[in-house]
Amino acid sequence: MKRIAILGSTGSIGQQTLDVIGAFPDRFRIAAVAGGDNSDLLAKQVAQFQPKMVYSAKALDTHSPAESISMEEIAAHPDIDLVVIATSGKAGLKPTLAAIRAGKRIALANKEVLVLAGEIITSEAKQYGAQILPIDSEHSAIWQCLHGEQSQPARIILTASGGPFYGQPPEQLTKVIPEEALSHPTWKMGKKVTIDSATLMNKGLEAIEAHWLFSIPFDHIEIIIHRQSIVHSFVEFTDGSTKAQLSLPDMRLPIQYALSYPERLPNPHLPHLDLTKVKALTFEPADPGQFPCLKLALQAGKDGGTYPAVLSAADEVAVHLFLAGKARFTDIAEVIAQTIALHHPVANPSLEEILAADAWARQTAKDIAKRNITC
Repeated sequence: MKRIAILGSTGSIGQQTLDVIGAFPDRFRIAAVAGGDNSDLLAKQVAQFQPKMVYSAKALDTHSPAESISMEEIAAHPDIDLVVIATSGKAGLKPTLAAIRAGKRIALANKEVLVLAGEIITSEAKQYGAQILPIDSEHSAIWQCLHGEQSQPARIILTASGGPFYGQPPEQLTKVIPEEALSHPTWKMGKKVTIDSATLMNKGLEAIEAHWLFSIPFDHIEIIIHRQSIVHSFVEFTDGSTKAQLSLPDMRLPIQYALSYPERLPNPHLPHLDLTKVKALTFEPADPGQFPCLKLALQAGKDGGTYPAVLSAADEVAVHLFLAGKARFTDIAEVIAQTIALHHPVANPSLEEILAADAWARQTAKDIAKRNITC
């Protein structure tokens, strides 16, 4: 019986993790949950799963005897076997480090943790013997393809759906409204990651993640457009062989693999791929020049230091403004680019310097938007 902590249990990944766990009551037990603003849903989860520990950003209306402690305390608690980091943004950084320093197994769904502090996270994971298991469908696919291999891959190919506006002329994107951008053609995700998918920022962040998770140079990471979202990544080896992982677009699949690893468990609630019903699998190059957010992310990853933290923070601000109707869809890339241009980077930052760069970027992005954006 694995004792699971889910940090971000009220978000999209957190709820799907609970769905997977519900199919295996004899295998997994919810020992702790943590949530943010959606305290009503968190209270329902506490009542249903009866965890021993809970963290809530708001007061909970519940009579549960669960102990109320911080996310860092939950992540490092001796009664936790596996920590699911399903928070968004920098909120997952300190709990991830706490879990690492406690030598935990970590199922990581939070991109920003590795984007902000990839070098610190990976080096401390080695130092403390913690295991990071990726939940992102693309990184789970790479992980599965590398299983059993003794040699480093020659190349990693990340697939991108292209989002809801792929192929549309740039002049039409200025008129995009949030409801249109949130209508993803293949995946059901949270609002922030759905907008990042529409701008292809998501794929740039995933390239930075892949760089740290699999020790792959950026020049050996390629991104291609695959509209059907059936092939989740390719791994090419030095002999010319290429492996791919295929499945229907359902986040419960990579979530379950991370929870049950190294086993694969039968789950009748998960969809199975019938290749005879797939009409076509298409692949096209993703030109960073056509996707300004992707270009910015890849460059920030290559430049390293505090640039990725600034990129991530500015993106969060810009996406929030767009969702609130205070910025155009095309303003997202512009706010990020201007914020990065003003940044004075630190080459090998400490955690404190990363958090300082994050705070600076958030305020700078807000100031840029206030001066330059008129909707």
